[in-house]
Amino acid sequence: MADPQEPIIRFDHASFGFPGLIALDDISLTIHEGEFVGVIGPNGSGKTTLCRAVLGLLAPIEGHLHIFDCACDELRCHHRAMIGYLPQKGVVDRNFPVTVLETVMMGRYGALGLFKRPGKHDHDIALEALDQVGMVTYKDSALGQLSGGQQQRVFIARALAQQPKVLILDEPTTGLDITTQHNVIELVQHLHAELKLTILLITHDINMIRSKVDRFVLLKTKLFAAGPPSEVLKPDILHQVYGKDLVITENDLVIVEDYHHHH
Repeated sequence: MADPQEPIIRFDHASFGFPGLIALDDISLTIHEGEFVGVIGPNGSGKTTLCRAVLGLLAPIEGHLHIFDCACDELRCHHRAMIGYLPQKGVVDRNFPVTVLETVMMGRYGALGLFKRPGKHDHDIALEALDQVGMVTYKDSALGQLSGGQQQRVFIARALAQQPKVLILDEPTTGLDITTQHNVIELVQHLHAELKLTILLITHDINMIRSKVDRFVLLKTKLFAAGPPSEVLKPDILHQVYGKDLVITENDLVIVEDYHHHH
């Protein structure tokens, strides 16, 4: 664990969106190096916006966002290569002729810059990334022929091949069966511990990660709460955010919403 006081991402009264249509309003939040943070909130609450902001795809319309101690108000700062990203899972064409290794090599292009050709060193990094997710034996397999969980591991390897400091995972368990979901979360936990990554994981499945994360960030356009799971997952806080869509049973929180609805 790095020095817990080392901020790696800092939102300072930052707002995102457009005048009249604010996706995230006046967010102040510091994420420290090595933290594992779960980002939660209802659909349309700004979770994906938060990640796009960290990725440098959106500049704040008010306030500031500092990443790696650089006021990256200039989008596409060179620091962006240090952020690995697992987008929401799309459908992979079963017949698309790309191999597992080729897919992971794509992560090297972002790290290299546009005009450099990957060499042996990059090939080795890609293989190591595949090894980290337990998929190196599949390196020559067609990506489209793999199961959903295997594909997800390959996409995580693609992000790791950038050798990032920060890994952002947007709904990594959606569309996978329950056993595979648990396997993916365990892999993420393992990578967090092994590689000392700072991880932001967006999810609607609070129960699955509540025992794994250091902190939850609860969004509903504004930052509603940020803190350890025991502080954030309090009925009164959650009811304010989720309203009648929240059912709290003895051990679990059930959020009734359409998981496959995307903004």
